[in-house]
Amino acid sequence: MTIAEAQETVDQWINKTGIRYFNELTNTAILMEEVGEVARIMSRKYGEQSFKKSDEAVDLADEMADVLFVLICLANQTGIDLTSALEKNLVKKTIRDTDRHKNNEKLK
Repeated sequence: MTIAEAQETVDQWINKTGIRYFNELTNTAILMEEVGEVARIMSRKYGEQSFKKSDEAVDLADEMADVLFVLICLANQTGIDLTSALEKNLVKKTIRDTDRHKNNEKLK
């Protein structure tokens, strides 16, 4: 699935199953909530925190998909073509960081 196809699929799902988009501010809050769930899993799986009994069945891939879903909702609502935005962002990063990471002593 391309990014454009994902945007179209989410839009169709929202309009059929979800009835309508939550407003942009609500979706921003939901995005922060979902990112927090990913952070919780990461801190327990890769950091020093241990899993609680209630966290044993968590699915990192599913939580990342939740983040992506809400991000796509926000892009759709605000008229952002994520394919174009990502392409432009990669150009910006390439120009800005051409030598930056190569010259970073912390990365050697």
